[in-house]
Amino acid sequence: MTVQVTVGLDGSSESFAAAVWAAREAVRREAPLRLVHVEEWPVAPAIPYPIAAYDAERSTGLLRDTAGQLRKDHPGLEVTTEEMRGRAGSLLSAAADESDLMVLGSRGLGGLVGFLAGSVSLAVVRRSHQPVVLVRADRADAPAAGEGPGPAVGEIVVGADLQHPNTPVLAFAFLEAARRGVRVRVVHGWTLPGPSVYAMVADPDIGETVGGHVASALAELVRPLRRSYPDVQVVEEAVIGAAAVQLVEASEGAELVVVGRRRHPGPTGFHIGHVAHAVIHHCAAPVAVVPFG
Repeated sequence: MTVQVTVGLDGSSESFAAAVWAAREAVRREAPLRLVHVEEWPVAPAIPYPIAAYDAERSTGLLRDTAGQLRKDHPGLEVTTEEMRGRAGSLLSAAADESDLMVLGSRGLGGLVGFLAGSVSLAVVRRSHQPVVLVRADRADAPAAGEGPGPAVGEIVVGADLQHPNTPVLAFAFLEAARRGVRVRVVHGWTLPGPSVYAMVADPDIGETVGGHVASALAELVRPLRRSYPDVQVVEEAVIGAAAVQLVEASEGAELVVVGRRRHPGPTGFHIGHVAHAVIHHCAAPVAVVPFG
């Protein structure tokens, strides 16, 4: 793995938004930025030379123009470009594993109505062993905390899992918050077990008692990160409700939403957990999917 930020370009407004976001992140990390374009290349029939030549010229121009704009916007940023030919999902997954961070574009339909994340983006999220960030075009120009006029705003929202502690996911969120000088909002959605729901009829205080235990467990999970990042302000929220819904609601105005994905494949291969999948599809903010376990 190389210390670098990689972004996949396909000529869409979403991929350019990803490049803009990735350039800021590379500057923040003091790391080089790598722009990658994959020309999907069919396995079977030969492609006429004029078409192949046009595609190659278009790819070269896309990388050249985007790199030039990003160097102009961020003087001193090291930007490299690379053209690939083959299957985008596989090649971008490999490129992600060679980097600190992979950034890709995703098309958004807004709010809870829906989110169309491309099949290539989802394939990279499923396979990559490194964090992948998905960026929407309509959030590309939003200034990061400390970059615009006035006081720093925004926060990093991260989902906490008490059943399967996801410390690497929390650590990623805290580190990103420290880099940006913003706070972390740690969100854990929980529901009462079936027997407790029925018991609430006889004793309404059961919900408050269980909620107290959940809040204590969340505080215990976060405590080591508080010690490691004493300058980062932290808000902990143990909220009754589905975790995905709570994260989407908390994402309003967030700079970044961080969710986890278990690294090892299941019986049916690599997959994205239901919480991460829902957040990717419905969240307005950039979403970082961090593998763990």
